[in-house]
Amino acid sequence: MTKRSVGIDVGGTFTDLVAVDETGHAEARKVLSTPADQSGGVLAALDALGGEPGSLARIVHGTTVATNTLLERSGARVVLCATDGATDLLDLRRQERAALYDLARHHPPPLVDAAHRVPVPGRVAPEGETRPLAADAAAAAADAALALEPDIVAVALLHSYLDPRHEEAVANAVRAKAPKMDVVRSEEVLPEIREYERTATTVAEAYLRPGVSRYLKALAKKLEARNAPALSVLTSSGGMRSASAAAKSAAALALSGPAGGVVGAAFVARIAGFNEALTIDIGGTSADAGLVLDGEPITEAGGDVAGVPIALPRVLVETVSAGGGSLGWVDDGGALRVGPRSAGAVPGPAAFGRGGTIATVTDAHVVLGNVRQARLSGGIQLDAAAANAAVIRLGDALHATAERTARAMLAAADASVARALRRVSVERGVDPRRAVLVAFGGGGPLHGCALAEHLGMRTVLVPPFAGVLSALGLAIAAERQETLMSVMRRASELDPADTRRLAHSLSGKPDAARSHRWWARARYEGQGHELEVPFEPGDAGSDITARFTEMHERRYAFTLPREVEIISARHAASGAEHAVVLARRGRGAWDGTLEDTGAELDVTVRGRAVIALPDATLLVAEGWTARALPIGGWLLERDA
Repeated sequence: MTKRSVGIDVGGTFTDLVAVDETGHAEARKVLSTPADQSGGVLAALDALGGEPGSLARIVHGTTVATNTLLERSGARVVLCATDGATDLLDLRRQERAALYDLARHHPPPLVDAAHRVPVPGRVAPEGETRPLAADAAAAAADAALALEPDIVAVALLHSYLDPRHEEAVANAVRAKAPKMDVVRSEEVLPEIREYERTATTVAEAYLRPGVSRYLKALAKKLEARNAPALSVLTSSGGMRSASAAAKSAAALALSGPAGGVVGAAFVARIAGFNEALTIDIGGTSADAGLVLDGEPITEAGGDVAGVPIALPRVLVETVSAGGGSLGWVDDGGALRVGPRSAGAVPGPAAFGRGGTIATVTDAHVVLGNVRQARLSGGIQLDAAAANAAVIRLGDALHATAERTARAMLAAADASVARALRRVSVERGVDPRRAVLVAFGGGGPLHGCALAEHLGMRTVLVPPFAGVLSALGLAIAAERQETLMSVMRRASELDPADTRRLAHSLSGKPDAARSHRWWARARYEGQGHELEVPFEPGDAGSDITARFTEMHERRYAFTLPREVEIISARHAASGAEHAVVLARRGRGAWDGTLEDTGAELDVTVRGRAVIALPDATLLVAEGWTARALPIGGWLLERDA
């Protein structure tokens, strides 16, 4: 029996599945998501795939449960134990405005309010313990925390990355009084400097863990009842881990699905001959922009998810509320706006014929003839009349024709997405004009040409399985384990023996069956931000300094005559990426219907043209030429 590796990505509108067998053959399925319980969409996708349960070798899931929990503020009841005098860190943040010139805009409220924070009297300073924590004081803090009836307790004390004994004392006291209570310690979650980010990340982990754990355990149980393999989950850093391990690191799943898309895009870009790429995944509710350099997704530490800082390693993804289901509306000043509200899976765009009446980006494409196949992927029957009616109603409010309204909606969505692409490229010293734009998701191929023109790019790659590429990324993702540790030393102080000891502390004895990579988070002394610099065991500190200096100059166009300081180090141990062969099967000829059936094609199409892909729609804009690729998918080039 041929074994298959399955990737299942749950989006706001559709749940996508890609199965890759031992020969590298891939097949895809798309079903409607079930927002009330994501597991319903997962099981429906497996039903659509069919076949014997024993034919599945692994199931890798990309989930938005953590993200949705943060967006909806529906997580656990958390009590935070913080150092006395520092219990307001979550409110103080970085003392910056939510929007520099908007005095009415505020940051989202913290996940733990002031009434659910317990002061702990001991204190650790950068130079060590300055105020001991007595056993009775730790017990009193535990009593105060439990009196607030938490679902879970978070402990984040000052400088615990240097000395975790106070955190351990409080956690042990809580467990002694309530053995079943789960306790999350900051030194275990993020052993790095920056008290606000470490505290916020620890609280996010505690806030998410119970709900994420319940979801993963329930889904794993349903899969077990089907004799399916044990569930695995993709983390925000682009690596796969078991569901049981993922349930204990819930904050690391905040960008689970989008990370799969960038992993898949990097894979396809490599085999198409591109090592530098911008990626854009446009789905039903949002668009995710990413960056690939040297054939690999860029991974960074930190960033906000739904207004919550989570300073864990993650694939670089910039998300904006501009998807196919984004709603068009008129603001109080009479201007057209698109998003952030979305029609989602229920009722969906008016074109889906499921009760939606408000114009969406998808409806605008239908009005302009960019989407015209009678049956869409996921079994959706196109209702062009409903789409036209929705856009006409919006146009009436703007005193504009349906066509003009539709064009304006697409222009607004494109502008928002283009800004996200600039943030992941230009703001990191990457010239987008030298890269290819990998456009995927249900809406990416529709917007690829326009987005490329916004950024001055001349090449767009629409990959095979474009509409389900995130699921392909999940299906091929390698297993990965990551560790972090604080360093806080000048690079000049490190000799080869020091970096060998550092690497060993992170990874232990390296497993020869896995690939191992190490990074140092470095900065010039006095800077407030770092760059991740790769290093190998046995490198001298001068080697790290040279790499950091080169990277800093490439990204920021300057260097400083200062010492380079290493803040922390990270290690990743990865298994092998699952093999997949992307090639058109069978033979076919272009018959003029502008429908890509997946058969082998040798054809060039000049825009303006619409090509119906198996799982998406490709718009070849005027002034662009599209060429079918041997691996499947299309390469679009802007005419000179």
